[in-house]
Amino acid sequence: MSRVLSIILGGGKGTRLYPLTKERSKPAVPFGGKHRIVDIPISNCINSGFNQIYILTQFNSASLHMHVARAYNFDTFSGGFVEILAAEQTFEHSGWYEGTADAVRKNFQHFKTQKPTHYIILSGDQLYRMDLEDFLQRHEKSGADITIATTAVPHSEVSGLGILKTDNAGTITEFMEKPAPTKNIDDWKIPPVARPLSAVDGKEYLASMGIYIFNAAAMEGSLDNELTDFGKEVIPAAIKNYNVKAYVYDGYWEDIGTIRNFYDATLDLTSIKPKFNFYDEDAPIYTHNRNLPSSKINMATLDQVNTSEGCVITNATIKRSVIGIRSTIESGAYLEGVICMGADCYETDTERAYNIEAGIPNIGIGERCVIRKAIIDKNARIGKDVSIGMGKTPDDGDYGWYHVVDGIYVITKNACVPNNTVI
Repeated sequence: MSRVLSIILGGGKGTRLYPLTKERSKPAVPFGGKHRIVDIPISNCINSGFNQIYILTQFNSASLHMHVARAYNFDTFSGGFVEILAAEQTFEHSGWYEGTADAVRKNFQHFKTQKPTHYIILSGDQLYRMDLEDFLQRHEKSGADITIATTAVPHSEVSGLGILKTDNAGTITEFMEKPAPTKNIDDWKIPPVARPLSAVDGKEYLASMGIYIFNAAAMEGSLDNELTDFGKEVIPAAIKNYNVKAYVYDGYWEDIGTIRNFYDATLDLTSIKPKFNFYDEDAPIYTHNRNLPSSKINMATLDQVNTSEGCVITNATIKRSVIGIRSTIESGAYLEGVICMGADCYETDTERAYNIEAGIPNIGIGERCVIRKAIIDKNARIGKDVSIGMGKTPDDGDYGWYHVVDGIYVITKNACVPNNTVI
């Protein structure tokens, strides 16, 4: 019987998602109003019956630890767990993780106690819903040592991805990391017998999704060296030494590890038919159960808006936005294309009275604010009559309590925006 150990790679400093990763690790970034990014791969594992899960991280892991501890508690009979393994000093290893493969290598002492027959490696910054059990069954049936999950992409996207060449049997014969746009790779097109349905849309090349299944022996053999990164080093070397197959995934998959991709993928959740479906009762996306009250909407106008629990929205107009837990939006506010991550707690009457004396806004969005094309991180205080994104957007950069990234305003966590501010 297969014994699968799931390993979620939490990534490094999360520079592509900065400033959302300024005070938290990338997997702990809030997503979709009430979830965290890490809930996506964890839920894929649990829904597939893989409930022994490790998360590897080393930067700003406090909030991730708190979220995982509160959200994922298995009963004593299931043998399941979700545990975070941060970089640690031992007699064998004294430094930080040097890369994704190095992170796995340095934790073999923990993994081997579970006696896995297979390892499944997952990324902590991707949005997708995959039947990992089917992935495993295909791997075992093929007789492969390693199987790489792949997705079909058009030629216009190959320069930003790791591209795989396969034969008619699905065996991977070559790997190319981010080929130049001018390079002729016509002979790398997916063989006709292996083409997924999406290939008819011009997606004729296979790109690695950064999701792998290793037989235990193949994993240990592939890391019996000093290679540090799976995508750039371990996989190309493994193709030469092991039987490596491609698993073609034909569903929605998106890297949300950049501000632009994160913003676009989040706002797509407000579409009539979003690309990622949170409304699948057979395969739910799990998260921390906070026991919050239902949201209270007072005389507001909402159009293509996702609201989470515990919000209070009064006489506001909100369009194509995602509103996170405990958000307070006051009278006369106008939001369009806004991701509001909400708050960690409600302010008491005493705290609100103090705010008045101190001359600072309450947590939330104040009266008559007008905000467009922005991400508002948790616990931000937006004063009255604030205007964000209604004029010429500044150049990308760090402006203190806000950043501009890819033309998107990012209001930092715990920011305090005075009344009448215009940016």
